[in-house]
Amino acid sequence: MNSRRLRLFAVGCIVAAVAILIDQATKAAALSALSETDRIRLVGDLLGLQLAFNPGAILSLGSGVTWLLTLLGVGAVVLILIATTRARTAITAVALGLILGGAVGNLIDRLFAPPAFGRGHVVDFLAYGDLFIGNLADVALGAGVILLLIDTFRRRRTASQSVDDARSEAQSTIEVEK
Repeated sequence: MNSRRLRLFAVGCIVAAVAILIDQATKAAALSALSETDRIRLVGDLLGLQLAFNPGAILSLGSGVTWLLTLLGVGAVVLILIATTRARTAITAVALGLILGGAVGNLIDRLFAPPAFGRGHVVDFLAYGDLFIGNLADVALGAGVILLLIDTFRRRRTASQSVDDARSEAQSTIEVEK
């Protein structure tokens, strides 16, 4: 791995570590201060704080196969780590770091939270109206995916513009030669 890629990998890992620390600290605070029955309103009915334990994935999908979600989480973390070693831009490294941090944050719950090792329920506390309850690992995952998409579209647009510029220059050269 060249020095630039190594620096970008380090950036991704630092972002992931910060995301994991924030996620785990906020989950610990939620466990000690929030209730599963009472909601603290932050922005009217749109956003609040309420403790929940999610055995499944997003919107509690797969709640009967938590062990499988844990295995998928481990696989995803490995793939994201590999992708982070291949990051070519700082934005990609940050995006992958956010995704990695979010994945590891929820994987920690799956591995170590009750009811059992590898079948733990994810601690959630950010109540989005009556839609769902999530956590900061979910926010990091979502932000990382959005940032990665923006970077991908930006790079494609730049590459497309470069191709268009080359075509225009080639066309100009042909016209001058005639």
